[in-house]
Amino acid sequence: MAERKLDLITIGRASVDLYGTQVGGRLEDMGSFSKYIGGSPTNIAAGASRLGLRTALITRVGDEHFGRFIREQLEREGVNVRAVKTDPERLTALAILGIRDDNTFPLIFYRENCADMGLAEEDIDPEFISSARCVCATGTHLSHPNTEAVVLKAIRLARQFGARTALDIDFRPNLWGLAGHGEGESRFVASNRVTTKLQSNLDLFDLVVGTEEEFHIAGGDTDTIAALANVRSATAATLVCKRGPMGAVAFTGAIPSKIEDGESGEGFEVEVFNVLGAGDGFMAGLLKGWLTSRNWPASIRIANACGAFAVSRHGCTPSYPSEVELDHFLETGVKNPALRKNRELEQIHWATNRGRAWPVLRVFAFDHRSQFEEWCISSGASPERIGEFKQLCLEAALSVSDGRDGYGVLCDSRFGRDALHKAAGSGLWIGRPTELPGSRPIRLEPDLGADVGELHEWPLEQVVKVLCFCHPDDGKEMWESQLQVLERLFEAARRCRLETLLEVVPSKVGLVDDASCSTVVNRIYGAGLFPDWWKLEPAHSDAAWQRTCNAVASHDPHCRGIVLLGLDAPEADLVENFATAARHSLVKGFAVGRTIFGTTAKKWLEGQLDNSSAIEIMAGRFRALCEGWDQAMVAARRSFAKD
Repeated sequence: MAERKLDLITIGRASVDLYGTQVGGRLEDMGSFSKYIGGSPTNIAAGASRLGLRTALITRVGDEHFGRFIREQLEREGVNVRAVKTDPERLTALAILGIRDDNTFPLIFYRENCADMGLAEEDIDPEFISSARCVCATGTHLSHPNTEAVVLKAIRLARQFGARTALDIDFRPNLWGLAGHGEGESRFVASNRVTTKLQSNLDLFDLVVGTEEEFHIAGGDTDTIAALANVRSATAATLVCKRGPMGAVAFTGAIPSKIEDGESGEGFEVEVFNVLGAGDGFMAGLLKGWLTSRNWPASIRIANACGAFAVSRHGCTPSYPSEVELDHFLETGVKNPALRKNRELEQIHWATNRGRAWPVLRVFAFDHRSQFEEWCISSGASPERIGEFKQLCLEAALSVSDGRDGYGVLCDSRFGRDALHKAAGSGLWIGRPTELPGSRPIRLEPDLGADVGELHEWPLEQVVKVLCFCHPDDGKEMWESQLQVLERLFEAARRCRLETLLEVVPSKVGLVDDASCSTVVNRIYGAGLFPDWWKLEPAHSDAAWQRTCNAVASHDPHCRGIVLLGLDAPEADLVENFATAARHSLVKGFAVGRTIFGTTAKKWLEGQLDNSSAIEIMAGRFRALCEGWDQAMVAARRSFAKD
């Protein structure tokens, strides 16, 4: 097959899943929910993208917050959203669900005239279909004449263009009108109408996948072998039958007398947290194997592994593995049957599924608190003006970024809450401090709560920043005290799905040499802490930078990277430091504050500058640092090219 831009297009349901965070009770008693993307085609597209396939989704979402959430999340997952249409008349589909036990999941579908059911034949672009190696449909959209026509048009075009076609039967009796609104988790209700409808379309597919119950409805018989034989009479497709903890079996020809005589792949014995979403994860893994020319045992092994991840974690798409994570798991096997409690595996899962990449990061840091308080005292200004100035800092950052990627701010909530609110959704990287300024050992801001529980109020786009004044020569008691706070903070951040940035400044504690920073980094990792980002003071030699970068990479090859702090250094000194740092690929940029705003803040608080002048001056200084970093990066690349 000629090279095509996409490996896989899925078509059909797209919803927001509100997933109960309490486990073991009734849906009636659940008090909080996590929000994820959902719907089988959506889950499959995202899951397959995580495994390295180039995927796209054909669906509709509403012209509202949930519709935008689905689109933005798909983009973060690397899914092409060109064919995700916005429906101005309909709301995005919604599912509310919970975990009662490992096999029971109360589920309510809100799909009455929802956006994805508004898919129309004009939404199917032949050119787009021709760009894919495979088109995958799921059974729900065959339940209504309008959406059935859309699916069949896409599948027939795919066959016309020589692409493969796949069907995940995905039988939901509730969505076929066979069960009531309170029966969303129902898996099987016999129906001649549904059987006839499915069988009339089976010959259009090269691959048909379902559970035993789903083949019962497709084959019109509750005996699995008989049902498979009936399906075989309607299609020459490869049939893959999922059997829960017993794995899966593929049939490429005639159906044998025993289901075990089909082709199977290695399964994985893991603790079942909840089975919801396992089928979509399985399908993503199966398509990965099939579309990368694995045989059926190998493809089913991949699919079984993806299903094992799904049953072990909370949520559907969030539980699916990255390709790196999958390869690690297939190589190392099951070390702890409760996969979500395997710290090494969970770290890989987190670090390789964070979404948006930041290959370069230029940050205007105005999270300072004590300095502003001191300047207010010396100038006689009201502390309320600090918040006003921080909004000017944000305006300066936005004017420099101008909607482009790779820019950010560090801002506190004590004085900068309004600036934080305005920064939300701007496209900026946003960091927020948690430590009490100057504290050693670390103490956290009181508004985080005694157990750091208030992090659950933070927007997911904000990064938890903490500054730790530590040094290799610190005594045992000091290290234990600081690490205890960091551990509590990092665990709370991970529970709340927030990234972390750890700033360490050894030079503020004692004398430093080329090994000081790397020694601190090794000590932090040795305590089992994995910051997503590091904020470090400039090293004045390549040897020191190399030691530090080696320390980070050896412990966490998936670390986001390092940004340089400024320490109120003159601009010329910072630019000189950039030249050294940029030669090391783990250093992604800088997070600088007082060099940009220090003099301006004092003059503004004293009434010597108006707002527009302050913004202009700070924007100019921030822009100059950004240009200095970019020039250092260009020079570093040229140096690498010569070498």
